[in-house]
Amino acid sequence: MSSSARTYPEALAQALRTDPGGPFVTFYDEASGERQELSTTTYANWVAKASGLLVDEHGLERGDSIRVDLPAHWLATVFLGAAWNTGLVVTDAGSPDAVVCGPETLSSWADDAGKRPTLACSLLPFGVRFADPLPQGVHDVGIEVWGQPDAFTPWDPPAPDDAATSWEGVETTHANLFGGDGRDLRLLSTVAPASPGGAALLAGVLVGGGSLVLVANATEERLAAIASSERATR
Repeated sequence: MSSSARTYPEALAQALRTDPGGPFVTFYDEASGERQELSTTTYANWVAKASGLLVDEHGLERGDSIRVDLPAHWLATVFLGAAWNTGLVVTDAGSPDAVVCGPETLSSWADDAGKRPTLACSLLPFGVRFADPLPQGVHDVGIEVWGQPDAFTPWDPPAPDDAATSWEGVETTHANLFGGDGRDLRLLSTVAPASPGGAALLAGVLVGGGSLVLVANATEERLAAIASSERATR
């Protein structure tokens, strides 16, 4: 599918006009039994809330870097979208301006939580809070995100030439990531979205009018069964 978009906000707006009610991200965690489906509209609502959290609550600005240190999970797609929506640069650098992490990587970032905004996701079903208190300075996404508005318009939106990602110091602009032809596919993936391959897949299905089936902790047999039941085309 050809797109006129050149930035993430333009690509998301186009997807909302084209198929607002269709599934955009469907997530399976075979370890917990969770299945979560986000329509394009629901995904955009989560992105708006996460955008407000990053910018209005934690003061991040266009051009700042953010590490989305999350595994294959639907919240990773949300925080990638929120970063791109607000002009942040998603990076794999060890000293970013902000961090979003999960339970398995929390200990790696907690000691420096006072130096940068550090947000933690429990990765429990429905995006709920952690059951136990978090280290000092670490913010619980499951508490803070719910108070954010359902709509967010960046006052300083990203430009096509702004960096969207920086992997190992190599930057990719919004125009390069969102300005080409996308993938009109029902795509099944086990790749963490906050990685070079995962970010490209998410951008591709957004621009192309496709959708993503994201699966964690599945055997090959279960992957095949999920691909069949979800009518994945690739």
